[in-house]
Amino acid sequence: MTAANVLPKELGRMIEWRRTLHANPEVSGNEYQTRAFILDQLKRLEIPARTFETHAGILATIEGKGPGGVIALRADMDALPITENNDLPHRSQNAGVMHACGHDGHMAMLLGAATALKENRNSWRGTVKLVFQPSEEAAPHGGAPLMIADGVLENPKVDMMFGMHLWPDLQYGDIGICRGTMMASSDRFRLRLQGAGAHAGAPHQGIDAVMMTSDVLTALSRIIHRQTDPRETATINIGTIHGGERYNVVAKEVVLEGTVRTLNETVRQDIPQRMRRMIQGICDGYGGSFELDYQFGYPSLQNSADETGFVVLAASRFLGTEHVLADHKAVLGAEDFAFFAQQVPAAYYFVGCGTAGAPIRPLHNGSFDFDERALFVGAQVMEETALAALTFLERKN
Repeated sequence: MTAANVLPKELGRMIEWRRTLHANPEVSGNEYQTRAFILDQLKRLEIPARTFETHAGILATIEGKGPGGVIALRADMDALPITENNDLPHRSQNAGVMHACGHDGHMAMLLGAATALKENRNSWRGTVKLVFQPSEEAAPHGGAPLMIADGVLENPKVDMMFGMHLWPDLQYGDIGICRGTMMASSDRFRLRLQGAGAHAGAPHQGIDAVMMTSDVLTALSRIIHRQTDPRETATINIGTIHGGERYNVVAKEVVLEGTVRTLNETVRQDIPQRMRRMIQGICDGYGGSFELDYQFGYPSLQNSADETGFVVLAASRFLGTEHVLADHKAVLGAEDFAFFAQQVPAAYYFVGCGTAGAPIRPLHNGSFDFDERALFVGAQVMEETALAALTFLERKN
């Protein structure tokens, strides 16, 4: 059976949920109206839920017909500070805020999976925890550590955890996943280069922070291209540069902000050390100085072998093996689901949401949108994965 042939009644509800959430986005740390909406849907589904004082997260629980394993399913809640460009009836009503990363769809899919699991609870044993997590976009810290600290993985202890992300690079009806490294680590840095101001007509009397910046940018690229094993994947990206006071003044200061993405933890730990050495040498040569604030953020997301197998099994049964990319290449995007995966065996998968023949609408873009039929695919795979994992745990015990 392929997803293209199935349009169940749950899809209509998921589309409605998604559009309501899309029209009312909230940025990281402010997802309280979003929480109220989800709590209302959970109440209608008669699924008990718990909230927290320090953040907008929700932990809901569905009990099966008897004791068994414990599975956690997660969806993120926050939107991005991006202005929406789409002309849609359900476009964002909050100026400068948009669900440009599909989290509205993630919440709708988890509610859809929860609906099915609740309706069929007399056919399976164990416990399913529904984790609605805030602040996924709040790198380098994220909301996952907050929920871990609040004990969402305990009492009862979670045996396995699963998450998903809408992925416009894949077409609707396809699933992407791989064992091992699925997504990159994400670190953040702020570099302040300090020189000395002078008149542009007498540059020798100053220390040009802009010229230092030019050399630093070249040096940072060399760390990747000449000091990192070419068989490894890593990138250093400079996102902002601010400096100078006036067109005819030698700039005394430049501030750069950027991110480092890696798939290998050894490479990850090595890069900031190399950055400091390279920057120090350049500043010494100019007679300037620097301050580097380097923050380790999300770790790389590691999919456990068995848990990945449950996703592949469930998706293959539903979509057909030809629609399951079980060796999807790791990507340099990052996810704080990685913190959950450090605590319990876990797997994370991509839900194709692109339309065949249409241009890709990329994530984190004001024009992002997706084929809403993907909501059913994601929810169905999540439900089937949870059931497969619970059946395995029941037989194991």
